[in-house]
Amino acid sequence: MDRLKGKTAFITGAARGLGFAMAQRFHEEGAEIILNDLRIEDAQRSAETVQGFAVACDVSDSTAVAAMYDEIGQRVDHLDILVNNAGISGAEGAPETPPEPESTSLQNDGLMAVSDEAFDRMIAVHLRGTFLCTRAAMPLMAKAQSPSVINMGSIMGTYGKPGGVAYCAAKAGIMGFTRALAHETAARGVRVNALAPGFIETDMTAPLATARPYLESQTPLGRFGQPDDIAWAAVYLASDEARFVTGQVLSPNGGWYMSQ
Repeated sequence: MDRLKGKTAFITGAARGLGFAMAQRFHEEGAEIILNDLRIEDAQRSAETVQGFAVACDVSDSTAVAAMYDEIGQRVDHLDILVNNAGISGAEGAPETPPEPESTSLQNDGLMAVSDEAFDRMIAVHLRGTFLCTRAAMPLMAKAQSPSVINMGSIMGTYGKPGGVAYCAAKAGIMGFTRALAHETAARGVRVNALAPGFIETDMTAPLATARPYLESQTPLGRFGQPDDIAWAAVYLASDEARFVTGQVLSPNGGWYMSQ
């Protein structure tokens, strides 16, 4: 307890799933929580649970992001922690890849079936959103004692799978962005790291129900991860325990990567 006491954390895409799990654990560890989601009513409902406050915007919209940070700046004078978690699922363009052919995942349609609009939206929400929210956060983070940025990558951005070109490209871009920014901000004391989860049991992986037995058989620990498996990793990266950690990609994946 109290690993994040006195710190202010802003988490995007936090009304449910991994983002909400992180908000809960951060709150338990003493952080003040600012919670973003696309719809304000969803964000407010979750913010009440962690005694935080909610803001809403599409993180891929530069004007909306600037307005959101203006609102945040009226409530707090600094940010200690930024978690860029907002993302869209495969059902909206390119889901995580189940490797077996019988899967009904949209990814099996492959490169030629990916529209310009679907590709652009995937890159916009994941990569552009991470860029916009991080850039806008820097003035507030500059006022913090030991600021930490945590970006949400994916094992798919590390490994890559057939049919997932948009999603894999977006997540790989986030990890490259993480390393470059870590170099850039280290002299100013801002740590920048990423999480690259494996298959985690959330709404976003629900479409993988058919593929799940196969994916679990390919995971040495024999199961999908739980949101808390990622949330506790985020607590570590956000805390002063990770004060010598920057430019790293931490990948809780149950051993899936080494089995491929």
